[in-house]
Amino acid sequence: MAGIDAEPTWGRFDRRRRIGRFLGVLVALVVFVASWEFLDMGITNVGTVPREVGDLLTRMYPPDVAYAPEIVGPLIETVHIAALGTVGALVLTIPVALLAAENTTPNAATYWLGKLIVTVSRSVNTIIWALIFVVVFGSGPLAGAVAIAFRSIGFLGKLLGEEIEEIDFGQVEAVRAAGASPAQVLTYGILPQVKPALVGLSVYRWDINVRESTILGFVGAGGIGVELFRAVNAFAWQSVAMILIIILGVVFVSEALSAYTRRLTR
Repeated sequence: MAGIDAEPTWGRFDRRRRIGRFLGVLVALVVFVASWEFLDMGITNVGTVPREVGDLLTRMYPPDVAYAPEIVGPLIETVHIAALGTVGALVLTIPVALLAAENTTPNAATYWLGKLIVTVSRSVNTIIWALIFVVVFGSGPLAGAVAIAFRSIGFLGKLLGEEIEEIDFGQVEAVRAAGASPAQVLTYGILPQVKPALVGLSVYRWDINVRESTILGFVGAGGIGVELFRAVNAFAWQSVAMILIIILGVVFVSEALSAYTRRLTR
């Protein structure tokens, strides 16, 4: 009788879900250990890491403030690379997003074409795009801006396409029924509904592009990364410290501008 009168105990998950979660964690641990062993990730040098880090920080201090004026030009070039790449991505993203959205794509073939463009763009890292376009256009900021644009298409196209799929299509049909051309349907039926998302995504992507453009110089695509690469190769650690401080400042400013602009678009 005591067992019948006992109150049932509460659990967040039932028995089946607890076993499933346990097996998931177990599989993750097995994969981690197997990957560690396969890559032969030895830890024999861990004891020397604090000493090496301390030595590097000692070499970088104090930052070479006199070197700062030489960074201004490459820094401005970096911001321009990010801005041009983002604008170029926006121009290309809108048609790609329209193709990748189920409710605006003309047919199944164009839908999968849009998805293919988005997937290819997102699958290739910005550095790889930069390497490709350095070969095509030669070293310089043009290769960096085009690489930024091609990488951004996948990010913007995917998210903007999802926003287009959520619009009120009745508004689009009303504009079309009034005799509007395809361009007018886009301008007055689709874009007004996704404008807040488009502005927010564009600013957010620009913020990301500012960060990514700081390292494109490592492969010859212009910007402050060229100066950073030269300073590292010359073991000019005080100059490296100055460059890193300036990059950090630019990232903070871009993050603040991005957050402020996103608040305005809400």
